[in-house]
Amino acid sequence: MTTPEPDGGPLLSAADLHIAFPGRRGAPTARAVDGVDLDIKGGEIVALVGESGCGKTTLARSLLGLVSPTSGTVTFAGQPLEYSARSLKAYRKRVQLVLQDPSGSLNPRHTVYEAVAEGLRIHGYAGDERAAVAGALSRAGLRPPERFFLRYPHELSGGQRQRVVIAGALVLEPELIVADEPVASLDASVRGEILALLLRLRDELGLSALVVTHDLGLAWNIADRVAVMYLGRIVETGTVEEVLTSPQHPYTQALLSVLPEAPGEPVVLTGEPPDPSRIPGGCRFHVRCQVLASGEAERAGVAGRCRGEDLAVLSGGGETQVACHWAVSGGAP
Repeated sequence: MTTPEPDGGPLLSAADLHIAFPGRRGAPTARAVDGVDLDIKGGEIVALVGESGCGKTTLARSLLGLVSPTSGTVTFAGQPLEYSARSLKAYRKRVQLVLQDPSGSLNPRHTVYEAVAEGLRIHGYAGDERAAVAGALSRAGLRPPERFFLRYPHELSGGQRQRVVIAGALVLEPELIVADEPVASLDASVRGEILALLLRLRDELGLSALVVTHDLGLAWNIADRVAVMYLGRIVETGTVEEVLTSPQHPYTQALLSVLPEAPGEPVVLTGEPPDPSRIPGGCRFHVRCQVLASGEAERAGVAGRCRGEDLAVLSGGGETQVACHWAVSGGAP
């Protein structure tokens, strides 16, 4: 299913992506995405992790073509994304969105069959619609699929509704899905089933995925690579094992420290993330950084750089990278 990557390159790539929203009535411009490089390879699951307001959903919407970047490029299968209506329609057949709230994603007046068939009708599918809908429901784990054709969303469990949403994406045979908090609204007992389904789709169909989440525990269970985002930029990226077992950035360390299985005391970050219209100078995390507050950055001789020297945008490749003066100086464990 997945398109071969040109010259071994990524399936989807963002290069120096910026997305800015002008403020109202003369207010400063909000830099929601402020220089991001990110690659997703064929058959790879990448978790994009960060607090609410860090820019991860805006970045995901841009990768879907729902938000045009202020500058920078999005490339799919080696071709720059074009923003004409015709080009975007073709692109969205290949890259599908799975939203976090299946109840809000499904029209309560549409049957399961109609919900899954909608994409086929939009794209003028000329094949056997009934067979395509049945195949998508089956791949999403709703079997026998005919049993669900005439059901309405209110007749389904939360997990079944999320599977219908996933089937609606699968019916167009996409090469990549963008899943925005795909299990956030589900009971703990169902979360594992949906994550296992996404992994099975990756293994059986070669399906790539960008999973947007605030939950590093979810990333551990599903991702091949992790990109940690803070205030519009990726601040740490690498394989899930490297980032989650040996985090280098103080922000990643703080996010991991609040997981139930984490050793030691949780790191409590002071204050809320800064306003994206007023990004601080120097490292954008320094106003909340526990390493700077504890004096560790001072002892490492980098406190002045933390407060006054910006960090380069991390490249989109798969190697482990960190945007942190203290970590680069050798201060991180």
